[in-house]
Amino acid sequence: MTGHDETHGRYRELVSSFLHELRFAIRSLSRAKGLTATVVLTLALGIGANAAIFTLVRGVLLRPLVNRGEDRLIYIQQSARGMGAEEVAFSVPEIQDLRAGVKSLSAFGEFSTIDFTMVGLGDPREVRSGVVDGSFFEVMGLRPVLGRLLDKHDDGPNAAGACVLTHRFWTTQTKSDRNVLGKTIRLGERTATIVGVLEPAVPYPAETEIIANVVTSPHHLSATMVTGRVHRMTELFGRLAPGATLESARAELRAVYGSMIKQHSEAYSPKANFQVDARLLRDQITSPARNVLLILLGASVLMFVIACSNVANLILARTVRREGELCTRAALGATTGALRRTLLAESLVLCGAGAALGVISAGPMLAVLARYASRFSVRALDLTVDASMLWVGALLALVAAVALAMVPRLPSADSSRGFGPASGGVRITGSANRRLRAFAVTQIAASFVLLAGAAMLTKTLISLQSARTGFDTERVLTVSVPVMSYGKTPEQVLSFYKETIRQITSLPSVDGVAVGTFMPWRDGGKFGPGFSFTAEGRVPAPGEEDPRARFRTISPGYFTSLGVPLIAGRDFNEADRKDGEKVVIVSQSLAQRLFPNQEAVNHHMTWTDPVMKFVGISTEARRIIGVTADVDDENVVAGPAMTVYHPFSQEDLWAANLFIHTRGNPYSLITPVTRIIREKSSEQPVERAATLEDIRTEVLSPDRLNTLVFGGFAAVALAIAVVGVGGVLAFSVSGRTREFGIRLAIGSQPRHLVFGVLSQGAVIAGVGIAAGVVGGYALASAAGSVLPGMKMPGFVPVAGSAAVLVAAALVASLAPAARAARVDIMQALRSE
Repeated sequence: MTGHDETHGRYRELVSSFLHELRFAIRSLSRAKGLTATVVLTLALGIGANAAIFTLVRGVLLRPLVNRGEDRLIYIQQSARGMGAEEVAFSVPEIQDLRAGVKSLSAFGEFSTIDFTMVGLGDPREVRSGVVDGSFFEVMGLRPVLGRLLDKHDDGPNAAGACVLTHRFWTTQTKSDRNVLGKTIRLGERTATIVGVLEPAVPYPAETEIIANVVTSPHHLSATMVTGRVHRMTELFGRLAPGATLESARAELRAVYGSMIKQHSEAYSPKANFQVDARLLRDQITSPARNVLLILLGASVLMFVIACSNVANLILARTVRREGELCTRAALGATTGALRRTLLAESLVLCGAGAALGVISAGPMLAVLARYASRFSVRALDLTVDASMLWVGALLALVAAVALAMVPRLPSADSSRGFGPASGGVRITGSANRRLRAFAVTQIAASFVLLAGAAMLTKTLISLQSARTGFDTERVLTVSVPVMSYGKTPEQVLSFYKETIRQITSLPSVDGVAVGTFMPWRDGGKFGPGFSFTAEGRVPAPGEEDPRARFRTISPGYFTSLGVPLIAGRDFNEADRKDGEKVVIVSQSLAQRLFPNQEAVNHHMTWTDPVMKFVGISTEARRIIGVTADVDDENVVAGPAMTVYHPFSQEDLWAANLFIHTRGNPYSLITPVTRIIREKSSEQPVERAATLEDIRTEVLSPDRLNTLVFGGFAAVALAIAVVGVGGVLAFSVSGRTREFGIRLAIGSQPRHLVFGVLSQGAVIAGVGIAAGVVGGYALASAAGSVLPGMKMPGFVPVAGSAAVLVAAALVASLAPAARAARVDIMQALRSE
């Protein structure tokens, strides 16, 4: 009992002593307001950025899904890497084969993405929808917040149309109206009753607004969908059976899939290299954001290192200036441990204040970063500040405080004489000077890594923005017009578009109007790697497969409206009707590949892809009537484009985009264009009006955000590094006042002193850049093994970053250099 009391007494004495040290630290720091403010702000930047990014990483990568039993929920992935397709949807026959053969999965869930024109819930609009089977929600482990979800009773062609609203759509578009239950809406040509609202969940595999049963989509009930093995448009999920593991399910899936390929080899091109795989749904959802967030986390760690190095410099400099006080305390009996506690108390006060300010600033940072990360993961949209940010801030503050308290070298009672407490000037020992320079070099090295990364992203963005597209992007207004299929025939739809084109063409300042089914860049990747075809006279080599091309349907005047030149032949015209000769226009790359050293016009091409018969495209020969310049409507940086254009009068057209070329302000046409379309049908959606240039900007926004976020990190890091280098040199100059006075007294020119100080700054920058090159290369190599696609910056970003840092170091050196040149000789000689 006595021992316990003694221990408790020592503990209370230790706590009391440390509280005394904290009060002393607060009084001491209050007398150094400039240093305190600088340290607190610097630490706030480092801690705040790390707290925000950790919260982001935790929320996107580590937070559990709301799906029940998520550890048993898998995503089944089909790929055709030979065609450059990492993810290929499944067809109904493929799913039926897997259901019959795979026993390690207790249930499968099917999900197709489709656009419906919705009428009956606010203004007519096009909605991105999911079409699912009756087991989907059960497999996914999701629940409703209102009403019910779709189940097995909603399956089959005879079921009543039913749909569920996603939570985001319910809250944003209906303002959480609970009366939506039971409402009947029209989806295309079918009706559906709203039966429930889905709980907040990750909208995977697509961000949809409603989820409906199969009967709402006539296409899903058609023979082409049900029997077409190559008609792939369904994503597949599964739930592991009791006792089954992911590895056993993956092995069984591959075995069944292999047998399926052997039985239906005509549907699986050997060159395409079809494969199947399975992974946990969580891994599938987080994988797009994983690499970006880990790189962002690495950048924030570098920021923390830079901030702590800068603060370490300031604290070390402060310790040197306090030599007299520390030596006196050591001479009076204070142990090194007691002195270290004094420094730890000051570090805790500084780091605690920095952490508090950092956590406050982390909220706005998180909002910006969440918007950035939402480009890669929809999970970032729902992030909020929580207690984890406080814990991260506190932990970082503690780590920084302990590390900073260990930086200075302290006197002891035996060695206090060496510190010279009676000395009136500031002495910088070799050890202190080396530490100061080491921290400055660390800041430069870390800043170089961030600057080089930001410069690489900036160079990439500039290349993307300056890339030639082949389109007249600034004077073309695009409008999405998803024509209502309810009660309309293909002939009526065609007539609708022709009359719309005629009326819009008559508007003032309009030079041309055309229709096309594909929106440049925005629809990139929508139709996969293209469709196989052959050309007249082409004799493939043994084992060679037919080439692939993009399929586009356009109206006459499309090329003129978008500013794309015809190289040979003619454009489509009114004579190219459905009952006439089948004709096409091809891109220059396709013409050169299929008809080298000869004219492509009047030759014939034929679609050979088996999917064509399932989507209503004729496989009869088509005469080439024109050749147009290459335009890559899939990629912002254009590459060779193998494209075949069809006249819209010869293909069924259900939804398309208007392209309006104007001499005036494109956006001034939105109101009259909308009025013209709505006069034909008050239920007709008119959506997403934008110029081609703005669509290009929209597609480039992830690259722009990349550059902005990493550029922001680099700018802050550079500012801190400049302050650090300037502080080191300023302190060095203050410690060499006597030396400079003597040198000036014996005839040294002030410019020589200026050059010497500037040289020190350049050397610190040079050593830091060299360390940054070596460290950055090592980090990039290590990260490359974990993060596929990691790129090394080229010469221009590296050289540019080095030049910026050297220039910044020289600028930071100017004030200390000028101070050295202005040293008063007599005052310097009297300083000792």
